[in-house]
Amino acid sequence: MLEDEPGPGATETAVIIAVPEADPLVGERRRTLDPAASWGVPAHVTVLYPFLPPDRVDDDVLDRLAGAVRTVTAFGCTFARTAWFDQDVVWLAPQPSRPFRALTRAVWDAFPQCPPYGGAYAEVIPHLTIGDRRVGSVSALRAAEEAVRRGLPVRARIDEALLIAGSPEPDSWGVLRRLPLG
Repeated sequence: MLEDEPGPGATETAVIIAVPEADPLVGERRRTLDPAASWGVPAHVTVLYPFLPPDRVDDDVLDRLAGAVRTVTAFGCTFARTAWFDQDVVWLAPQPSRPFRALTRAVWDAFPQCPPYGGAYAEVIPHLTIGDRRVGSVSALRAAEEAVRRGLPVRARIDEALLIAGSPEPDSWGVLRRLPLG
């Protein structure tokens, strides 16, 4: 779990749901197949990325963000299957996905200047990345998927989001604020 404060060179922030219950299953694969893992970002489902630049996160932003996150009640979920974005990313699908979608919507409504993934996708699909073809071959991703499938399902209790900050550098990400769900 991410515990450290971000490094002084933090250039971006994200709102995530850390899923430490998935680390025993996906951690080793993520270390070699997910660039975010090398930056110090734990196994997670993204709520909103990119968020505000770190120098724009003040008490007002933190209060608005905490209020948005509290609109969603804590919940349990299960990661019981893998899925793909084309042949580029293999991931775990959370069930139910509705509370993750509600969190993204609530945070985006509170910060309309921060569309999920910069507005790159028409639909935001909650997922926990196992591996990305930018750093691994399709065959490596398929092997990781097969290994992960043998350990499913993963059950998790989701009761907080994290505001994290860092940069695309090794071990640079850390927690700015823990945000309890309602």
